[in-house]
Amino acid sequence: MSHPSSPPRSRRLALAVLCAGTLMIILDGSIVTVALPQIQHGLGFSPADLTWTVNAYLIAFGGLLLLAGRLGDLLGRRRVLVAGLLVFTAASLLCGLATGQEMLIAARFLQGVGGAAVSAVSLGMIATLFPEPGERAKALGVFSFVGAAGASLGQVLGGVLTDAFGWPWIFLVNLPFGLAAAFAAVRVLADDRGPGLRTGADALGAVLATAGLMLGVATIVATDQHGWASARTVGGGVLAAALLAAFVVRQTRAATPLLPPRVLAVRAVLAANLVQVLLVSATFGFQILIALYLQNVLGYGALATGAAMLPAAVVIAVVSLGLSSRLVARLGERTVLLTGLGLLAVAVGLLTRLTADAGYVTHVLPTMLLAGGFGLALPALTALGMSGATPEDAGAVSGLFTTTQQVGGALGVAVLSTLAAARADALLATGQPEAQALTGGYTLAFGVGSGLLAAAFALVAVLLRRPGRVPVPEAAAAEAPCPAT
Repeated sequence: MSHPSSPPRSRRLALAVLCAGTLMIILDGSIVTVALPQIQHGLGFSPADLTWTVNAYLIAFGGLLLLAGRLGDLLGRRRVLVAGLLVFTAASLLCGLATGQEMLIAARFLQGVGGAAVSAVSLGMIATLFPEPGERAKALGVFSFVGAAGASLGQVLGGVLTDAFGWPWIFLVNLPFGLAAAFAAVRVLADDRGPGLRTGADALGAVLATAGLMLGVATIVATDQHGWASARTVGGGVLAAALLAAFVVRQTRAATPLLPPRVLAVRAVLAANLVQVLLVSATFGFQILIALYLQNVLGYGALATGAAMLPAAVVIAVVSLGLSSRLVARLGERTVLLTGLGLLAVAVGLLTRLTADAGYVTHVLPTMLLAGGFGLALPALTALGMSGATPEDAGAVSGLFTTTQQVGGALGVAVLSTLAAARADALLATGQPEAQALTGGYTLAFGVGSGLLAAAFALVAVLLRRPGRVPVPEAAAAEAPCPAT
């Protein structure tokens, strides 16, 4: 079993298990997008209802991350991780066997529940497995690579499975991997024991946070159907904000808060979560919109689209695994993060040059190569986000960091896709051909995405003026056995 004093090989094996479970969750998030047309045809979805095969997952995932992270602190992170893997695997089976729309949507929601449990505790377990800054940077580089490259690989795998075997297999393929990951987690990770719910789990705070996050994510992802100015969107946003505000007040008064205020008192943690919302909004929105551009404007198929985006995954892998940890050790998280954000701002900004007949090599490939900046930015940002992760709060910090990631992704897709659609409709109304109108919408969205990355750059420059490595809290670096491992 692995804890900070375990041999390096044992901890590397534990890291591999955590990465494998996380990879399955991340692949599923992108693999579904390629199969949506076949799912629509197979189960008779309307275009509006089809979006709920994605939205149901996002709502459960984004809404439960903070709660799942705290439950990991109280009940034991390995227990929450294994439970999440088993729930996700069972839900994948239900998705693959779905014979109707309601069954698939319900199973996708259940997948989101399992995915939230896995994702919420994984970062906290890594932070406590590798308390030494250099080792932690390397481990986070590996973990960040899994997150960054997994989404791109999911689109390729989704195209292969859908074309060869049909859409149910994008879910059924999770069964052997999910069971194997759960078995390996039981064998490799220590059976940590948290203080238990009897110490006080702040039930009211859990209800407020979960309800606010679920409603907030649901409101964001539904804007493509109802619009940003509709009464439903405004009302949902106001209510979600009120619930989350009540949650914040509750955390300052509860004896055992779900998100201890001391976590946000660490400037690096607060800044990292704010920056992550902007970073993920821009990059996740870019990933979805460039795939739509390649298919809707340039006429690429599912497999060709995945292959076109593969260079980004390769470059991110090389940077994340071979370069980022060394640069962080030498230059510090702030400098590396600024460099990565700068590269990404340029990469997405280059896409504003796209035309309806643009060549891949001249207009798209440069962005895919500069996307390696994500391999610099994400590991450094993750190190900052987990810098306040004491053993007692690692689950909460991990849940918070993953929550802002999911909220940023949902927000980015909703905002950028809405802007692109509105611009395209306006251009169509002036008589422009469809391909040119769509391109005009996409280039506007890419320009906004580049602006979001520039804003993230400015936030880092202002909020983290002192360069160098983020200090690891003494409690996180203690040699005593850690609950997560």
